[in-house]
Amino acid sequence: MPKTVHVLAFPNVQVLDVTGPLQVFASANDLARQQGLPLPYAVTVIASQAEPVMTSAGLALVAEPLPAADAPCDTLVIAGGWGVYGAAEDPVLVDWVRQKAGQSRRMTSVCTGAFLLAASGLLDGCRVATHWTRCAELALKYPKLQVEANPIFIQQGSVWTSAGVTAGIDLCLALVEEDLGRAVALEVARHLVVFLKRPGGQSQFSVTLSLQQVSLQKGSSRFSELHAWMAEHLSLDLSIPTLAAQAGMSERSFVRHYRAETGQTPARAVELMRVETARRQLADSATSIKRIAVQCGFGSEETLRRSFLRALSVTPQAYRERFSVSQ
Repeated sequence: MPKTVHVLAFPNVQVLDVTGPLQVFASANDLARQQGLPLPYAVTVIASQAEPVMTSAGLALVAEPLPAADAPCDTLVIAGGWGVYGAAEDPVLVDWVRQKAGQSRRMTSVCTGAFLLAASGLLDGCRVATHWTRCAELALKYPKLQVEANPIFIQQGSVWTSAGVTAGIDLCLALVEEDLGRAVALEVARHLVVFLKRPGGQSQFSVTLSLQQVSLQKGSSRFSELHAWMAEHLSLDLSIPTLAAQAGMSERSFVRHYRAETGQTPARAVELMRVETARRQLADSATSIKRIAVQCGFGSEETLRRSFLRALSVTPQAYRERFSVSQ
């Protein structure tokens, strides 16, 4: 029998939080259909109201009414969006979610859907992910939660939570992998033309984006072009003289201003960019670790290894064994 998946929507839900997970499961069904296999999922959008649900993007969704709380369900996906605050204050809906947990194999939330899941008490004592802009708010409102701003998604037993928007796709790809295996999950990812199943522990942000955000928060974008140039030239000598010349500044002035605006030394920023690029190559290719070290500017495999241990507390080989798409 196909696994029953309910995606819970509400007024002012974020449309991609609904359609992203829907498409992951639908694509898994498409692959099974093409191979003449039974469909693995039966997916429906549900809501507590009878009329169409209006998303925050202005697109109306036709949803089925909430099934009985005691009806069996394999996976409940709670979407996010600005309407989640009202949903989390609806005692009938919160109680339904709480009861539904007893009849579901997995309870999941996408983005700010964690607020509704938290209101039910199901996240108490758990590590939790949500959109990075709402982490502090979620932690303050529900102090029994261990809210983490970095991961794309987190699994705590039968409860899964994800970061913002597209991270819901990563979470659902992980659910498909748990159900149908890694090969099927990767094929679904390829079909959707998305990153080949980012691991849950991967950061919500790229290093370059994070550095630029810190600068913008301080009212400056002075190093935006430099960061883009660095990301494209990681194999070069990115020492202080090189970076200062590229920025059109004296070495002393460059080091002082760079650290003040990004919160990082230039050397640390370069190392983090190189580690991030090496992580992608380790996961997505069969290129030797020695070759990756050269391509990413580490020079030697040992330097790459030391940087990985410093940044991730894991060796490049161990990282590849865990996350390689070829496994």
